[in-house]
Amino acid sequence: MNSKNFDSLLGDTDLLTEISVLYYQNGATQEEISKKFNISRAKVSRLLRRAREEGIVEITVKYHPVHSAQLEQRLVEKFNLKRALIALDQPDLHEQRSQVAAQVSSYLDANLQDGMVVAVGQGQNVAYVADHPGVVSHRNARFVCAIGGTHRSGDTINADHICRRLAKKFGGSSETLYAPAYVDSSQMRDTFISHQNISETLTQARKAEFALVGIGDMNENSHMVKLGFFSAQEFVEARLNDGIVGDIGGFDFFKLNGKRADTLIQDRVVGLQMADLRQIPNVIAIASESRKAVAMLGALKTGAIDILATNANCALALLNMVEEG
Repeated sequence: MNSKNFDSLLGDTDLLTEISVLYYQNGATQEEISKKFNISRAKVSRLLRRAREEGIVEITVKYHPVHSAQLEQRLVEKFNLKRALIALDQPDLHEQRSQVAAQVSSYLDANLQDGMVVAVGQGQNVAYVADHPGVVSHRNARFVCAIGGTHRSGDTINADHICRRLAKKFGGSSETLYAPAYVDSSQMRDTFISHQNISETLTQARKAEFALVGIGDMNENSHMVKLGFFSAQEFVEARLNDGIVGDIGGFDFFKLNGKRADTLIQDRVVGLQMADLRQIPNVIAIASESRKAVAMLGALKTGAIDILATNANCALALLNMVEEG
């Protein structure tokens, strides 16, 4: 079989499904499948990988249900949460984010209804939810940008790009916030916020039933620093001088005790604020990096989070910090 013919097999959904059923459901070996379809084992492996990439096959690895339930219950009780979505620990960060995203995608699929609005933040963990290949039901929901950032067309982790991908995934619509995410001063922010189109979009976001946001730490390698929104020095000074440990959704920065801090990097965000998040009934906050444990603790203490999505290691770190403290 030449490469051109094999490329056509990679796009044959019926064939990918048939091979997936044979391998994952009927227990056929790759050798048996290769003989049945007269292709090499290496090509069978590639077809199975494509099936996973296309969402035809969704592999979910979970902790023992008792262990997961215990972790969730402890987090819910300690931080007054509605839910805690706990994923299995993974050595690879890409796979870790994917596992946590799978939990959030499934939760949205089970709870999002026609006519509902989802306010969407920025960041890699939120983007992974939009890009997770698992099959979800389509519904007439709206995904509204809760922070600006439309000017960077190649930046796939800004809210505008994520909203569009979520709308495509769930079969809904998206609403863009036509403004930059961060500006140079609070006065400039106020000017943007007062614009009618921006004000109307933020009003929609405030009335959302769900918010989907990431938790950021004050790492100098943060994407906010890499994209030039803040300097590494500003992050260092905010961390050392003002006690800031992280942000929620890129909107608001907070201390370890969950309180906002008066600092030069505050009030430069064209988007929602912490007070707005507290009015949204189902704020889903996502963090899958172990280095963010302290930021997650501060975020939980803000009182703005209803549902936490993370991995088991971070969950245990949070519980150890609060129980030891």
